Amino acid sequence: MEQIAAFFYEEDSLGVFVLVTIALGGGGAWLTGRAIAGTWRPTWQIIFYTLILGGAVRFFHFALFGGTLLSVHYYAVDAAFCLGLGLLGFRMTRVRQMIEQYHWLNMRSGFLGWRHHAP
Repeated sequence: MEQIAAFFYEEDSLGVFVLVTIALGGGGAWLTGRAIAGTWRPTWQIIFYTLILGGAVRFFHFALFGGTLLSVHYYAVDAAFCLGLGLLGFRMTRVRQMIEQYHWLNMRSGFLGWRHHAP
């Protein structure tokens, strides 16, 4: 179990990982995904912005809790969490947009999808 924990975070506390990576980084990524979807920009922009956000999360680990700043492994973990939550926020917002703005054309199909009305 300790090896799995060491894969995700380097600090001595799971709380630090949850606070910085999931709450702050993931929350920022969620809002980033929603903002990109809300302005009808393409999905690939989430990748660019969440990679930057992953660097900011890594800096917070370094500055506030003494983590390693230049660690490719932990940067990849932080960026992966940010990317996942950013894509989820994007998709949920896009589904809502497609259903609300084109209600005569689309209907909800599951949690993260929509489909066209049958003719």
